Amino acid sequence: MDDQPPEDSKLTRSKEAWARSGKFLTGQTSRPESERLPPGQHLTRDWPVLDLGLKPDVTLEDWRLRIDGLVSRPATWSFQALLAQPQSQPVSDIHCVTTWSRYDNHWDGVLTRDLVLAVAPKDEARFVVLHSYDGYTTNLSLDDFAHEGALLAHGWEGAPIAPEHGGPVRLVVPHLYFWKSAKWLRRIEFVAADRPGFWEERGYHNRGDPWAEERYS
Repeated sequence: MDDQPPEDSKLTRSKEAWARSGKFLTGQTSRPESERLPPGQHLTRDWPVLDLGLKPDVTLEDWRLRIDGLVSRPATWSFQALLAQPQSQPVSDIHCVTTWSRYDNHWDGVLTRDLVLAVAPKDEARFVVLHSYDGYTTNLSLDDFAHEGALLAHGWEGAPIAPEHGGPVRLVVPHLYFWKSAKWLRRIEFVAADRPGFWEERGYHNRGDPWAEERYS
């Protein structure tokens, strides 16, 4: 049985309060092609750890990724099956809604565009829902999911992604705030209608574009 994320944790209560008060909002906008750091963000050299208080213990041997919903070729990948897919090594910046950003992250993994080619979404598929081993969910449009540089990452800076950062496999969607990059990825569900996830139901923006400062709904 999957863990369920705690709905009344200190972090959850704090971040819901941020959404109600509009914490960190500057009211500015920028464009990624001209300004590398989105409004209201600050640079860090570390990679801060944020989660809902549950850290699932998922071994490489036990990890499975289910890809289903509105796809012509549903699949369940083991870690070895993931490694058998085309591998890529993109470099990208990441931006957390809590205002930190980190430049030039080197990833290893499978581009979401290659996953889309492998499973062939049906014409009516317009969105994906990401499910994590800790019970967390988040939603993306299919266009954002398959955006350039987005990937299922199993490596960071030349080493396996550590469990506290979502290993063995996490999603990385660098053009959106990082809560959209689900950790401990367990299932990718292709759907016709949008379905808000954990933070989207708690006052956070449905898309989360950092340059438009889409922090909250």
